[in-house]
Amino acid sequence: MAEMSLGLFLRPTGHHVAAWRHPEANADGSFQHFAQIAKIAEAACFDLLFCADIATLWEGSNESLCRLGTIARIDPYTLLSGLGAVTTHIGLVCTASTTYDEPFHVARRFASLDYATGGRAGWNLVTSAHEAEARNFSREMHLPKLERYRRAREFASVVRGLWDSWEPDAFLRDKESALFFDPSKLHVLNHKGEYFSVQGPLNVPPSPQHHPIMVQAGASEEGRELAAETSDVIFTASTSIDGARAFYTDVKKRLENYRRLPDDLKIMPGLNPVVGRTMEEAQEKHQLLQDLIPAAVGLKMLSHYMGVDLTAFSEDDHLPEIPETQVGKITRADLLGDLARRENLTIRQLYQRVAGARGHFQIVGTPKTIVDMMQEWFEGGAADGFNIMPSVFPGGLQDFVEMILPELQRRGLRKWAYRGLTLRDNLGLRPPTRRFAK
Repeated sequence: MAEMSLGLFLRPTGHHVAAWRHPEANADGSFQHFAQIAKIAEAACFDLLFCADIATLWEGSNESLCRLGTIARIDPYTLLSGLGAVTTHIGLVCTASTTYDEPFHVARRFASLDYATGGRAGWNLVTSAHEAEARNFSREMHLPKLERYRRAREFASVVRGLWDSWEPDAFLRDKESALFFDPSKLHVLNHKGEYFSVQGPLNVPPSPQHHPIMVQAGASEEGRELAAETSDVIFTASTSIDGARAFYTDVKKRLENYRRLPDDLKIMPGLNPVVGRTMEEAQEKHQLLQDLIPAAVGLKMLSHYMGVDLTAFSEDDHLPEIPETQVGKITRADLLGDLARRENLTIRQLYQRVAGARGHFQIVGTPKTIVDMMQEWFEGGAADGFNIMPSVFPGGLQDFVEMILPELQRRGLRKWAYRGLTLRDNLGLRPPTRRFAK
């Protein structure tokens, strides 16, 4: 029987916007805090840890910014490098932007993390969606979306080419002959393209899993196409099984254009489970956090996702009409707008829905109801697994491990042990095709 993949989406205190105010939350975001989370996840055989990132503060007034618990945090690559030293099996995936970085830097960093951890690294490719990031990189304006994706496509191709610099058995390290590597097994990229000129080769030994895993989260037309061409995993957001199934079917179909098989790409929607031994217990846990949301934060957060300033509206109003040009900027606005119309939600009700999962699927219930939902999506062509987003760390993760995981295992939906040594092994992915393979 097929088994679903599981990722754990790391955030300092949890995914609910008010998580840092929870009585049991560790609000300092220390390395020791993250190490505790990583060890819990590895003991439960999660496939990977995932860290998102942006290169700016969330834009807004001090009234909203000063009430957020995720403003200052450890750089995710640095964090995962440290977590790699206190874990042995779990995958380590984090974000690097193709708009504000260089291919050689990204290729070298992730190949180094992969080599140092025995094949557990993954790169989450983003093109950056925040206008404010441009001003931290000597630019006044963000690149237009289509240009960002053209650049990203070339960027990804260069990175993968650099990862193919060395054949797996290139390093002989033969002391008697004084031959450290076989020169016939070194390949120089010599890339010259629209955006980049990169000679290579990469000065890092070959990856234990051939290439680090490539991950993407884009849901737009451009994002789906880039993921179908380059990615091993997609983290996506869906608010209904129908929407998730439509996305799943669309992206899997696109793989044919690149001579890839359906199993070459794992689609893992974000899932925010709030679990209790009874429905009443689960609802109490959820409501405790809902009551801690500052109104200024809720309005600003929803404005960000909708691409429209909602701070002048009453929380009891319904969403205004969202201009088409604005919706096109942030694709999650479509999901949230559909949700608000489908359930006739006020602005307050909508930001409360967004507060825990930010447009991903949220479910409050017992272990049975949550696992029923996961099984329906997994077996119904809507997901290959899930990126779990606990509302509060570490309590929400411990709840998942103690209540939901045993039911997944009982039904044969989730493994009891790691199946291999590398992240690629544990996700059940084939080795990538090497550019210089004979």
